[in-house]
Amino acid sequence: MSILNLFGGNTLYYPGCLTKFVAKDLEENYKKILNKIGIDFIILKDLEVCCGNPVLNAGHEEEARELAEKNFKMFKARGVKRIITNCPACFHMFKTNYPKLVEKWNIKVEHITQTIADAIKKGKINPKELGIDITYHDPCHLGRYGQVYEEPREIIKKSGNLKEMKLTKNYSFCCGGGSGVKSNQPELAKSIAKERVKMAKETKAKVLCTSCPMCYLHLKENSEGLEVKEISELF
Repeated sequence: MSILNLFGGNTLYYPGCLTKFVAKDLEENYKKILNKIGIDFIILKDLEVCCGNPVLNAGHEEEARELAEKNFKMFKARGVKRIITNCPACFHMFKTNYPKLVEKWNIKVEHITQTIADAIKKGKINPKELGIDITYHDPCHLGRYGQVYEEPREIIKKSGNLKEMKLTKNYSFCCGGGSGVKSNQPELAKSIAKERVKMAKETKAKVLCTSCPMCYLHLKENSEGLEVKEISELF
């Protein structure tokens, strides 16, 4: 059973702000998945601070550095040696940007699809066998930024038949919801999402699946009748 307190253990499950405060059901899904895999993990509960990715993207490097240093101090105080996150933006921030912002950054970072795909290979867990056609949307931060393409697809192939869209992997089409577009230009964000949903429908898949809470929520909001799932919902 996982350690759901503030201390002990060296693996931190970090859901990220959007999952923690908006898509709380996804956080619960992932905690159950980690439990089933058999990973002892900690969560920071009310002590969790934003990773700083939105701050850095807005051009406030010093404020982002302060957040990174604050988080690193908190992680080290609790003996964290590995971070598992389901948020691609947090994954990118911790894995790529923290080594540039924080001296002596030495924490291993995984996107949770990497964790799950590895557990599937080891026979520790499997998604539900839905036996239907599923298409996959590559999130920008996980795909182009993080180069994590195969692990989510390996998970989906265990659940159903993967049907690729015409723009995938390094050429994937953005969902339209990230980088402040939805907040500042909602109509543009909506039109981008609808274009992506159109591509998904062209595959004749029954489900559009993604591994990012932002992509999931935004695509679901503009799904026009197509079922949208976040990858944790396959379990």
